[in-house]
Amino acid sequence: MSKLGLALGGGGARGLAHIGVMKVLDAEGIAPAAITGCSMGALVGGLYAYYGNALRVEEFILQTISNPKFMNLGIERLGNNGKKTGKGYFDQFFDYVGTRLQAVNALNRYSYFDDAVTSGIYEMVPDVPIESLGMHFSAIATDLNSGEEINFTRGSLRNAVRASSAIPGIFPPVKYGKYFLVDGSASESVPAGKVREIGADRVLAVDVTRSLKTVEQPQNIFDILYRTEDITSFHLSVIRLREADLIIRPDVQQLSWTDFDEAKDIISAGETICKENLSEIKKLVERNSYLIEFEHYIKKLKGDI
Repeated sequence: MSKLGLALGGGGARGLAHIGVMKVLDAEGIAPAAITGCSMGALVGGLYAYYGNALRVEEFILQTISNPKFMNLGIERLGNNGKKTGKGYFDQFFDYVGTRLQAVNALNRYSYFDDAVTSGIYEMVPDVPIESLGMHFSAIATDLNSGEEINFTRGSLRNAVRASSAIPGIFPPVKYGKYFLVDGSASESVPAGKVREIGADRVLAVDVTRSLKTVEQPQNIFDILYRTEDITSFHLSVIRLREADLIIRPDVQQLSWTDFDEAKDIISAGETICKENLSEIKKLVERNSYLIEFEHYIKKLKGDI
């Protein structure tokens, strides 16, 4: 019996495409045996492991991003991607000033959003033991002290997801034992190899890394931080994805990590790419386990992974 593993990459709002992928898999009766996620991939994957149903995950996410606690964060101001806001001049001006003042205040703490605000967001995530979930699940986080990559396979789902999605500079690091943890994407953009560690014998990777096309010169500190993160994630994903057996890329690369107002279209993009690759996914599920293991072994001998 095949053990399909899903490797769900990080990308903020772009990661909502994972929901669309899993909706199609559900409809086709393709049940993953294991899921490992980074950042938004950890949130979506963890919720799927908890609910066991992509439609429930979609409902949860859409309700969360329409919740006043989330909307009042003003995340869209951190990366409006050149969109027209529809606001008047003075509204835009005060948004601009407010964002910059909050950024200045953040110089005296670990992140743009403080711990109290962040805790209010993540209290919506079920606080259950990972080992009690209906399937194998893990979330990747990065320890700032040692640079070590931490693969959460046990403990609180809420804490693991929060650590995995603690975007450096935006959300505060998470203290966990001796670790000081931030977003897993700092070390593992698409965790294709890590999902094998929790029981998968074949890996479908969903890559929502932003496109690395030439862009206009950054104009401020936020532009520089986000562009640097895009560059790092892109090159890291090229390396990590070598361990996947099949890679699909929803058409969301042009979007910013803050584009949560595009949630429904992003989810739809996940559905579209999954349907387009459905025959290849089914072939992967049906392939002989020994043959996949042998091919993986050959890749290692050749130094491809």
